[in-house]
Amino acid sequence: MSPDAELAADRGLLGRTSTVERLADVLRSRITEGYFQPGERLAEDSIVAALGVSRNTVREAFRLLTHERLLVHELNRGVFVCKLTVEDLVDLYRVRKLLECGAVRGLAGPPATDAMTAAVKQGEEAVLAQDWRGLGTANMLFHQGITALAGSSRMDELMRGVLAELRLHFHSMKDPRRLHEPYLERNREILAVIATGDGESAERLLRTYLDDSEHQLVEAYQAFADR
Repeated sequence: MSPDAELAADRGLLGRTSTVERLADVLRSRITEGYFQPGERLAEDSIVAALGVSRNTVREAFRLLTHERLLVHELNRGVFVCKLTVEDLVDLYRVRKLLECGAVRGLAGPPATDAMTAAVKQGEEAVLAQDWRGLGTANMLFHQGITALAGSSRMDELMRGVLAELRLHFHSMKDPRRLHEPYLERNREILAVIATGDGESAERLLRTYLDDSEHQLVEAYQAFADR
């Protein structure tokens, strides 16, 4: 299915009460899911046609996502998905560690883990289908579920933006299977510990997980930039 057709499938999410914020959320989700590549130009006409919104709504959504550093406006050229740096990547992991480790550290007992359990199941199904982009999306949902343990809508919103930016770095990986598949088992392990309410042990596992993931992505991104 083409990117325009995929985007058109989101038209129903906007409904009759569509707003700039809801359109921005659709585009942000598409970036998180890997449908838009770093450096890709977003065509205003295509989005207007696919989602049935006005040009002004699209432009305002572009402005919001530019403020979030997901898009960049180039004079006389248009709006493009951002290309990030290694420094950006390191900073994103710094924020992730604060959000995710803080969320599990604050556990006062066994929490609801439905969202994380569903994300692991989605990841297992993606592996069976050899859908490595889908596995990456499932992994993102797992980490959104971790942050949601804090019960903070502000943390949830911040995490969505962080993961959308992070997805831009995934395109530097030559082998997406190598990036995502090993972490599925680690997700299961972290989920099992979180389900017991042992925040200290969960934080220790999670911090090691994030350190390893950061190192792997930084190494891949530097090699990608050198090419």
